[in-house]
Amino acid sequence: MVLLRSTLFAGWMFLSAVVLGILFLPLLIGPRRAAMAPIRLWARVCLVGLRWIVGLKVEVRGRALAPRGAALVGAKHQGMLDVLVALDLFPDPCIVLKQELMWIPFFGWFAAKVEMIAIDRSSGAQAVRRLTAATARAVAEGRQVFIFPEGTRQAPGAAPAYKPGIAALYREMDLACTPIATNSGRVWPASGLAKYPGTAIYELLPPIPAGLRRAAFMAALEAAIEGASGQL
Repeated sequence: MVLLRSTLFAGWMFLSAVVLGILFLPLLIGPRRAAMAPIRLWARVCLVGLRWIVGLKVEVRGRALAPRGAALVGAKHQGMLDVLVALDLFPDPCIVLKQELMWIPFFGWFAAKVEMIAIDRSSGAQAVRRLTAATARAVAEGRQVFIFPEGTRQAPGAAPAYKPGIAALYREMDLACTPIATNSGRVWPASGLAKYPGTAIYELLPPIPAGLRRAAFMAALEAAIEGASGQL
């Protein structure tokens, strides 16, 4: 039954992307903010499908801590669900994605149009410089820059491996950073087709103030995210 429901949801997710992508294709030649609407709508359609088809619900705790203007957000990453929730939760999210996701038809086209930040993780220091420049543009537009500090999906309970990219953004942007913890990997694993009934919890934590030294910031961020995620 889990495999059947997961397969049906995969079809729902793909077909909704195609249908919405075709319906809203003209927005690709319009302003950026207009093109954000179908992406956010698609995320909500996927979340509805998860609940109806799979029996997977999403609970967001600490919504009052969600920044509305220019902000830096560092989140635990356990699966694609984290991207969908970010699209639904923030008013104008600028999500840092791996470059391969931009090659997906419709999703990649609209993600490029709304200026999500695509990163080639193999390019090292050059990727950090591009990330910093793109983030500066997003912050100047009052957007919420959403980054996964570990750079890739991690299974629940896996040893954390935080990368330096977020520390560079924290220093250069001089912004507070809002951490987000999750247990989403328990119901939507990082790999494979299967998705399981249950509740994926996202918890927004108190922001880490701007101005800390790099080591202190990274220690505070990891302690907050890993501590809260471990309790979920």
